[in-house]
Amino acid sequence: MYLLSISLVFCLFNLICNESASEHAKAKLQETPRPIVLHSTILHSTDVNVTDAVFQSKDGGHIWEDISASLPEKALVDGFFVGNSEVYLRFKNAIYHSKISKTTPKWQKDSGLNDLGASIAFNRSGVIAFNYGGKIYQKIDITGTWVPIYTNFTKNQVNTVFETPLGTLFIGCNDGLYKSIDKGQTWKQVRNYGWMMKIVESGGILVATGEQGIMRSVDNGENWDWVISEGGVGIDVALIDGGFAAITYNTTSKSRRMRISLNGGKTWDAIDSGIEASESISSIRQMGKYFFCGHPKGILRSSDMGKTWQLVRPSIGKKVFNIYVSGSVLYAVPRDFGC
Repeated sequence: MYLLSISLVFCLFNLICNESASEHAKAKLQETPRPIVLHSTILHSTDVNVTDAVFQSKDGGHIWEDISASLPEKALVDGFFVGNSEVYLRFKNAIYHSKISKTTPKWQKDSGLNDLGASIAFNRSGVIAFNYGGKIYQKIDITGTWVPIYTNFTKNQVNTVFETPLGTLFIGCNDGLYKSIDKGQTWKQVRNYGWMMKIVESGGILVATGEQGIMRSVDNGENWDWVISEGGVGIDVALIDGGFAAITYNTTSKSRRMRISLNGGKTWDAIDSGIEASESISSIRQMGKYFFCGHPKGILRSSDMGKTWQLVRPSIGKKVFNIYVSGSVLYAVPRDFGC
């Protein structure tokens, strides 16, 4: 299992860490599977080119606009990162950013992060850039420049940099998880095996993706328990109203499962009984009353907590959409089918 996890981590890194890539409940859902509802009242796959890089919807997924026009060239985005007021994207190691607004984004290249292959984290203390090699920077808002931080952290193979609302720092690496309670002056390894890729927090409860599924901590990251573990790996975790959503990959069935928890991550219920099984489900996000997920068929939306799903944006060729949310704005980035 450990060797399998190491072989998957490079593929999962670009998919989950943003950000990107981000999947056994104590009780399985016993309801009869429902057929997927495929009502598409908008675009057809022939309406767009396979080179279109980023789409945006401001009306809950009904209409999708290509917002990659001001990028210098068309290419598949290999990193996309959304905050409350800014959005960043990466391709070919170059970083571009734009303000989030009701108008079409105007992308600007961030020359301070050239050739780093950086990922972006929107933390309590500010905007953080980090790469797999262990370089970590913070953006200075006034000047727009990036300065090195956490320079005494000497590990590489960094997958995530996360800060809780109370200021506790976590850095997830391929060899476990590191924690700091003094703003990065000193670090303690709280998990010494296996990778961690993405962490979210709600009400003092931490939930994270790992090499055996989904983990949970109720003591500020000192101890972790597997809450979903089914012979696979954790693909994605996200916050939803009143709880958490997660995607895991089952290496036996070769498929990904979507689940939600409304009791602090103690138990999880499947929300994908009406969706065709796939090993390429990319993300699960909530905006208002809707859940959205990326599936090989396209972007699916549910208004009933995952009981039924509607296709609102068909796929582009052999791509699957990663979904991102900021306020009332949805973003969708087509990516090659992952492992």
